[in-house]
Amino acid sequence: MTRKQKRLAVIAGGMGFILVAVLLVMFAFSQSVAYFYMPGDLANNPVAPGTRIRLGGLVGAGSVVRGEGSVVRFAVTDPSGEIVTVRYQGILPDLFREGQGVVTEGTFETGSNVFTADTVLAKHDETYMPKDVADRLKAQGLWEEGKGAGQGEATKGEAAKGQEAQAQQTKATP
Repeated sequence: MTRKQKRLAVIAGGMGFILVAVLLVMFAFSQSVAYFYMPGDLANNPVAPGTRIRLGGLVGAGSVVRGEGSVVRFAVTDPSGEIVTVRYQGILPDLFREGQGVVTEGTFETGSNVFTADTVLAKHDETYMPKDVADRLKAQGLWEEGKGAGQGEATKGEAAKGQEAQAQQTKATP
C-alpha cells in the first residue's frame, strides 16, 4: 500500500466511524422523543394508545378529584375548550392547582380516552417576586395582592423602578 492509499483508508475509516456514531445517536433520540400536544390538538389529531406524549394546558376548574392513596384525576383544558381527563398516581407538585398551567407526560389507556400520566409538571407564572420585596412594595402602595406589580396606583414603569430601588436597598443593607 502506498502512503496515499493508507491516508485514504484512515480517512474513510474515520468517516465510517463518525457516520455510525451519528446514526446511533439519532436512533436513541427517536426512541425517547415525546411530542407535545394540547387538548385541542388531540381533538383534531388523535394519537394511538400507548404512544408516549406530553399533554399541556390548564387544570380545569373543579376537576381535581383525589382517589384512594395518591391517585388523582383532573381535567386538562385549553382555550379551544377541549378537555382531556388525566389520571396520575403520585405526589403532585406544590404549584399544582386549578386554573394553573400544567404539563403531563404519559400515554392514553387502551380502550378509553383517559390519559395516564407518570409525570406532572406545574407551571408557575412569570411574576415571581421575593417575599421581602413584595412586602415593601405593598407597604408603599406600589403592589396589590392578586394584581401583580404595576397594577395598583403606579404604572408599570414606576413599579419596575420601585422594585429595582428596593432590590438595591435589600442588597445594601446587611
